[in-house]
Amino acid sequence: MTHLDAIRAAGVLAVLRAPSPETAISAVGALVAGGVTGIEITYSTPGATEVIRELRSIHGDAITLGAGTVLTAAQADDAVEAGATFLVSPGTEASLASAMLGTGAAVLLGAMTPSEVMEASRLGAHVVKLFPASLGGPSFLKALRGPFPEVPLMPTGGVNASNIGEWVKAGAVAVGAGGDLVSGAAMAAGRWDVIEDTARVFADAYAQATYSEAGA
Repeated sequence: MTHLDAIRAAGVLAVLRAPSPETAISAVGALVAGGVTGIEITYSTPGATEVIRELRSIHGDAITLGAGTVLTAAQADDAVEAGATFLVSPGTEASLASAMLGTGAAVLLGAMTPSEVMEASRLGAHVVKLFPASLGGPSFLKALRGPFPEVPLMPTGGVNASNIGEWVKAGAVAVGAGGDLVSGAAMAAGRWDVIEDTARVFADAYAQATYSEAGA
């Protein structure tokens, strides 16, 4: 299975912006217990590289582990050395894209407009991250599928358990979810049970949506 196949198989990528390394590690434990195994540790999380290293040590290949908010070549290199198998940038910039691709990891570049989708695809993105997807919703992703039927699109921002089915039906290859999946309040309160329960709802919703699409 390629790194890209692993992203597709995970389906739901939890975009984790945690206030501390310890919180991040506990939150991931709760996510995995709830059935969400796609984990994106953003570089806005303190000690992100070491968090990635520790999570790889704890969970091994049971999780699809990546780094998000990648803004520099050094972050890309550090993340992959620590065990990340995919890299996510919020935008598309040529020199950074080249550095990310040079690591051998799956690369997800952020885009919002048709021109940005074209550029991200031209630069070699394995997946184009539609961000912030809340601005256009599932109907916008579906519209992009017309001129870009072969470009894998993944929405991030605006994805919740109640609309996952709409995103999948619109053609998303996977979905990214942040605060709706891993709430800052739950992390602050140490309510890992809440995060686990929410992860289970997301995982079930995604499984049901993909099953429905397969049978459509």
